[in-house]
Amino acid sequence: MRTVQSDTLGFVPQKDIVYNKLLPYADRLDDESNDILSKIKGNLCRAVQLREIWPGVLFWTRKLSTYMRLYGRKFSKEDHVLFIKLLYELVTIPRLEISMMQGLARLLINLLKKRELLSREDLELDWRPLYELHDRILFSKTEHLGLNWFPNSVESVLKTLVKSCRPYFSESATQEMLDEWRPLLCPFDVTMQRAISYFELFLPTTMPPELHHKGFKLWLDELISLWVSVQNLPSWEVHLVNLFARLANDNIGYIDWDPYIPKIFTRILRSLNLPVGTSQMMVPRYVTNAYDISHVVLWVSSLLGGPSKQAQEQLSGLFNSITSFFHPSNHGRWLMKLMKLLQRLPASVVRRLHRERYRKPTWLTPIPDSHKLTEEDITDFVESMMQPVLLAMFSKTGSLDAAQALQNLALMRPELVIPPVLERTYPALETLTEPHQLTATLSCMIGVARSLVSGGQRFPEGPTHMLPLLMRALPGVDPNDFSKCMITFQFIATFVTLVPLVDCSSALHERTDLTEVEREMCSASAEFEDFVLQFMDRCFALIDSSTLEQTREETETEKMTHLESLVELGLSSTFSTILTQCSLDIFKVALEKVFNFATTNIFETRVAGRMVADMCRAAAKCHPAESLKVFVPHCCNAINQIAVNEEVLNDEELDKELLWNLQLLSEVSRVDGDKILPYRSSLVQILQLTLHLKCKQGYMLACNLLHHILRSTALIYPTEYCSVPGGFTQPISDYLPIKDWGRPGDLWNLDIRWHVPSLEETSFAFYLLDLILQPELQRLQRFAQGEQDMGRDDVLQSLTIVQHCLLGAGSLMPPLKGEPIPELVHSMVNLDETNLYTGMQYDESRENYRDVVCGVMRQLLPDFLILPLIYVFVCDTLQIISDLLHFKGSHKHEFDSRWKSFNLVKKSMENRLHGRKQHIRALLIDRVMLQHELRKLTVEGCQYRSIHQELMRDLLRLSTSTYSQVRSRAQNVLFTALGTYNFCCRDLIPHVLEFLNPDNKSVTQQQFKGALYCLLGNHCGVCLANLHDWECIALTWPAIVRSGLSSAMSLEKPSIVRLFDDLADKIHRQYETIGIDFSSVVNTGISFEHISIGFLSLLLRDDHQLPPPAITFFVKSLNHDSLYVRKVAISAVAGIMKQIKRPHKKVPINPSELYKELSDMVAGDRKDNQWLQYNSSNLPRTQKDWDGCVFVEKTHWGYYCWPRNLMMYAPLEEQPKQNLPRDEMTEREQIIFDHFSDPVFINQFIEFLSLEDRKGKDKFSPRRFCLFKGLFRNFSDAFLPLLQPHMERLVADSHESKQRCVAEIISGLIRGCKHWSYAKVENLWELLCPLLRTALSNITIETYADWGTCIATACESRDPRKLHWLFELLMESPVNGEGGSFVDACRLYVLQGGLAQQEWRVPELLHRLLQYLEPKLTQVYKNVRERIGSVLTYIFMIDVNLPYTQPTTSPRITDFTERILVQLKPLTEGDEEIQNHVRTQAIKLLKTVLKWLIASAGRSFSTAVPEQLRMLPLLFKIAPVENDDSYDELKRDAKTCLSLMSQGLLYTEQIPMVLRVLQEIAGSSSWHARYTVLTYLQIMVFYNLFTFMSDQKSVNDVRALVVQLLEDEQLEVREMAATTLSGFLQCNFLSMDSPMQAHFEALCKTCLPKKRKRELGSIVDTIPSADLVRRHAGVLGLSACILSSPYDVPTWMPQLLMDLSAHLNDTQPIEMTVKKTLSNFRRTHHDNWQQHKQQFTDDQLLVLTDLLVSPCYYA
Repeated sequence: MRTVQSDTLGFVPQKDIVYNKLLPYADRLDDESNDILSKIKGNLCRAVQLREIWPGVLFWTRKLSTYMRLYGRKFSKEDHVLFIKLLYELVTIPRLEISMMQGLARLLINLLKKRELLSREDLELDWRPLYELHDRILFSKTEHLGLNWFPNSVESVLKTLVKSCRPYFSESATQEMLDEWRPLLCPFDVTMQRAISYFELFLPTTMPPELHHKGFKLWLDELISLWVSVQNLPSWEVHLVNLFARLANDNIGYIDWDPYIPKIFTRILRSLNLPVGTSQMMVPRYVTNAYDISHVVLWVSSLLGGPSKQAQEQLSGLFNSITSFFHPSNHGRWLMKLMKLLQRLPASVVRRLHRERYRKPTWLTPIPDSHKLTEEDITDFVESMMQPVLLAMFSKTGSLDAAQALQNLALMRPELVIPPVLERTYPALETLTEPHQLTATLSCMIGVARSLVSGGQRFPEGPTHMLPLLMRALPGVDPNDFSKCMITFQFIATFVTLVPLVDCSSALHERTDLTEVEREMCSASAEFEDFVLQFMDRCFALIDSSTLEQTREETETEKMTHLESLVELGLSSTFSTILTQCSLDIFKVALEKVFNFATTNIFETRVAGRMVADMCRAAAKCHPAESLKVFVPHCCNAINQIAVNEEVLNDEELDKELLWNLQLLSEVSRVDGDKILPYRSSLVQILQLTLHLKCKQGYMLACNLLHHILRSTALIYPTEYCSVPGGFTQPISDYLPIKDWGRPGDLWNLDIRWHVPSLEETSFAFYLLDLILQPELQRLQRFAQGEQDMGRDDVLQSLTIVQHCLLGAGSLMPPLKGEPIPELVHSMVNLDETNLYTGMQYDESRENYRDVVCGVMRQLLPDFLILPLIYVFVCDTLQIISDLLHFKGSHKHEFDSRWKSFNLVKKSMENRLHGRKQHIRALLIDRVMLQHELRKLTVEGCQYRSIHQELMRDLLRLSTSTYSQVRSRAQNVLFTALGTYNFCCRDLIPHVLEFLNPDNKSVTQQQFKGALYCLLGNHCGVCLANLHDWECIALTWPAIVRSGLSSAMSLEKPSIVRLFDDLADKIHRQYETIGIDFSSVVNTGISFEHISIGFLSLLLRDDHQLPPPAITFFVKSLNHDSLYVRKVAISAVAGIMKQIKRPHKKVPINPSELYKELSDMVAGDRKDNQWLQYNSSNLPRTQKDWDGCVFVEKTHWGYYCWPRNLMMYAPLEEQPKQNLPRDEMTEREQIIFDHFSDPVFINQFIEFLSLEDRKGKDKFSPRRFCLFKGLFRNFSDAFLPLLQPHMERLVADSHESKQRCVAEIISGLIRGCKHWSYAKVENLWELLCPLLRTALSNITIETYADWGTCIATACESRDPRKLHWLFELLMESPVNGEGGSFVDACRLYVLQGGLAQQEWRVPELLHRLLQYLEPKLTQVYKNVRERIGSVLTYIFMIDVNLPYTQPTTSPRITDFTERILVQLKPLTEGDEEIQNHVRTQAIKLLKTVLKWLIASAGRSFSTAVPEQLRMLPLLFKIAPVENDDSYDELKRDAKTCLSLMSQGLLYTEQIPMVLRVLQEIAGSSSWHARYTVLTYLQIMVFYNLFTFMSDQKSVNDVRALVVQLLEDEQLEVREMAATTLSGFLQCNFLSMDSPMQAHFEALCKTCLPKKRKRELGSIVDTIPSADLVRRHAGVLGLSACILSSPYDVPTWMPQLLMDLSAHLNDTQPIEMTVKKTLSNFRRTHHDNWQQHKQQFTDDQLLVLTDLLVSPCYYA
């Protein structure tokens, strides 16, 4: 087949759409596609050579993407590569408009999508242009200044583009990328996130094994050790995980992940954020930065298999430990994640299996045999997932996730998956009380349907369940429960589609070669007929209950309710599926039954009637000849008999019987055209009789009949959808239908029966048109010319008939004729349309009714606009016009919804394991039909002809007419048309704008409003105000602004004001920077200042400077009265400053020149980056030092490694001159200079800036900061003298708005003086230092945040040595107590802001600060303590233990902890009694230290575990047990601190240390401490589960610890130990082995001493005897075991329950424990007691029932 095709095409296509070959006109497609392809290639090349991006390249690339939608990748490999290379170059054109870039990128993604078509040999792409594009857009330097506007979707398009290009990067790319981005890896800087996300996006992972040393081996060790060493989930860790997941998936079998597997699973478990224990604090960053489940799943499924089998063990462990979270009684925000994990994991494993076993080999590296999944691997995997999936079936989030998981699991192991689901389904079908259970199980059964029915050698007994299930599902068709009804329909339809309903029971006697199961299936198939009939009875009952005769007639609702229409759809589609799959014998019985039901009753036509008619139509569609034979004569007779009486025809209310028969006839006629022809005479007679009935309901039904007859004779469509080609008519002896159960359709032998209109049929259609349409058109024409009078109803009737004729025969009429309109756009490339053949030969000799109808409608329109109350007419006319323009036999929205439902059905029944389009035959036929419709609908970009132009103007007239309903309908038709014809917007815009013109006095308010709506556009169509076409914008924007002067514009009408707001809003939202030519910006007479300044601000660009008048306008607007205008102006002027900035020269410097020997791969503080660090002994304090100092502004350079070339600023003499005299400035600079040198202007400006905007809500404004930074950067210190007095005045005033204003100026000044000469900088600081001192002493609660932002902004990306004045100023005794505790805290905050920006470059300052703060740690004030805690976090943040990193020269935690512990000694050693000074000091110190520990949990990258452990005993001693808010700060903090520490990530080597500390505390005298050890242990073990489990000794230690605490003398500790134990058992951390059980049973048997006779009055003996404790411990142990499996009954449980019950009468507290345990057992096992009962013997059950029924209390 391929060879034949390559002869006609002249090449071997890459991968075309197979469905095209099945169309009835397939033989013509090769020539057509070749023709289109050559046009595309020719014109695209021409456009590129002429450099005409718009419209040439854009037009033809759009044609190329349409070509791919129609034919797939039907071009040769050479063409494919060339297309990709061409588009790649187009996409990466530097200054390309964003919207064009996106369009081209989407096409390029589509070309690269199937990567198996092109190997690395065929294609190589360069990664750098993509990186530059990405960098320019996502990290744009100018977007925040409003110089560029990017749409929201651009990010995802770019990411997908990189993903598609990644496989084709060259082999040297990896090394180049590492060189480019490694220098950015500074963990304290935002660049870290950027570098890692680039790694994730760009690094290629699909290289062949022989190139691995140039691929991932260059970076894997480095990045994975980075990942392992980070503990607190920084935001970039997610990107690393995504990268590893992709790497693992692309290179299964080439990387040994085993050493990392426990770490991987521990982190996955932590990332699920499951709640543990009671008093757990969540760290917010754990929630926001959690791993992305889809990547986790990919990683896990790639780790499975292989020789070690370790991953599967851990995965089973993971599911064991989280299974109980899936139980439907549990609910929380973590549930969505768990469900996603369940649903995605099986799908991912199926995808991998498909890749290993079924996929055609491609150039991608195959998986080595040693690592392929074995049968045993698959079984283990499925078994590990079954329990959680079965629990999730009934989850609160619905059963969809579970159903999808089951569908994929059943593909792999049906025999493990389907039986348990069946076990749950049968009881659910029996019960009446739990409908939720039924819907859940049925939707899961639908998922596994295909695996069940096809049986196969794994699960041969599967098909035998099919009939029992179908029969039991029937009661689900229940009129009272809607959701049950729908799921039952879906269930029946799914199963029936897969199975031919043929009675094969006769085969039992005729054939001898059947297996046991096949014999069973044959005998069962005798019930099919019974099933069909019972189903019909159910449906009839459903219909009877929907007939609300009386209410329907009174309320006269035209439509069905939404629920009814859904039921109708479900019913008719299920019934037609059943009939399609029936054998002819069963069909005949069914037909007779439905005919009797339909003809013996009379239904109302709205609800019940529609359902019955649908059922009859289904019958007629399946076997038209048999069905029409009974229906047509019956209906025709009935109608004729009633219509004998003449008066009937003029009745307003028609006879019900007549209506019903007409409805029935109109539905039955929707069948294969040539089957209708025999009845044509009687049908035509009925039409002539009924089309002119008086009653609207009557003639609408007649019109439907006409429409259906025309459609079925005029369209191309398949006539049957049976699951086996050729139907089931052969005798049983030759063909056994049960062999075809669940069989997929064979794409190569689909054998579709097409209906193609024959000559006889088309002539019948035209006969009908001549007979019916012709006279109607003549009447309407006479009416339009005023020659004949017609009543309202007559006009309406005629219009309806015309419309139905168009809908029925639209595909027979050629498109409208007319002259193409020339020169709408100027292009040097041919912009011709391509025509597609859709199987229709138009008969040119006949009159084209489309043209005739068009003419008549245009004559009618003027009359309709004058007549009052003609809304209905116009709507019909509009519908007709819209069909004239677009209708060729199917509507777009119908097509879209069919495409959607096709995809849904495909998903629910596809077989992802074998792939290769193994869908059911009906689905494949549907897909071919959709392909045919797609061809019919592909008319986008039709040529715009004169006739279209006239119709568009009519539509515009209607869109601006008087009635709002008419307007909105007309606008919708207009928008669709605008999207269809090329470039027609240009033709229409001037006409729309005419209505907005203020000089046009005749415009009414309605017209004005209509025109505005036309500009606004609808949500999916074109927005005229905002075309990506500069010539149109130059017309529309000024017109919108000017329209404010129009007489029709009244601001009284809120609707008009709202329209303007929407319009402005939409333009702002959708506007992206587009290609521009500025000359036409006119500054109009402005009355709409807001809108106009908004539009103007959108015109700022980074590659075109604004014209001087616009600059003047913006600068003047800085002092405008309106706040909004001022805000926009501030942003705009900041942008203008950026535009006119003079570029500073940079020179590349090789870092080795700066420092002789560069060290190899080591990060952190090294010799070669020491010169960067702040050193107070050699600061640049003179002009000479300043010039000789090499300033590195960005903080990340030099931390990880040096870039090849560092870009540095050239020396001062090579930079642009500072302080130019006015006459040397450009015109634009002069405008700004003049305004800002004017004292009056400045006074006013500062006045406005220091006003309050919203009280209490204002913050430091980055826009104003940018404005000032720009001023001082571009004009150096020219404006300082003017601003200085203002600054001094503002600093002294403590109002928040004044302080904020001066903070914005100061930060702008400090950042703007980057390139000033030393003398100027020195003067500046002399001015600033006193100002800042004043400011810091005046600081208030409202302003401290602004000052913090000010200093942080000023220090950002600046070399600390440049700002040494500032740092020295801030370091002057921040905590000096002057001005009270508050000022101290604020000063620290400001200082922290500055130092945090400097990160690792100021170790000296950090040491000085720590030295200064240490004595002050015992502060009294809480706010100062909190602030110090947070400052300490920043001081120690640089102390990280990352791989390849030098120990830091900044302060280290270890030394600090040593010193602290010495001071805390009094607390650890002292007795409670000593209340001396030392102790209170120590307590204050501890409070501060706690604040530091809490603050650092959320911020630092790694936790200093050894240091924290030394604090643990102390915290345990203090932390309270209960949750009580009345505790003092110290206790609450201690508790929080413990909770945060217990969630920390531990390494294997740290675990013994922690356990040692915990064991030591467990021996402590305070029971609070012992109790807290247990809660700590629970969380710690769960959050580090697999790390613990990989080390057997630790597991034993934990167990020993818990068992030891079970025998604690304090009751609360014992109970907590039991809870902990049952938790550990439940998550399978410990297992219930026999030694443990024996141990508890032994303890239980401890004898209790006899009660002594106590003397009266003596002190009651309260201390429990040791024996009682041990006995209680045993009971608690048993109870922990029982409570550890709340949802099932393991084998050991019954015996343990018996043992427990023996203790029911022991002394307290034992009795209490036993009772609690039993009541808990009863509560959790109550739901499934029927299943659980089977685990017990009868005697045990008797005892149990006794125990669980409450004892009576009066005995």
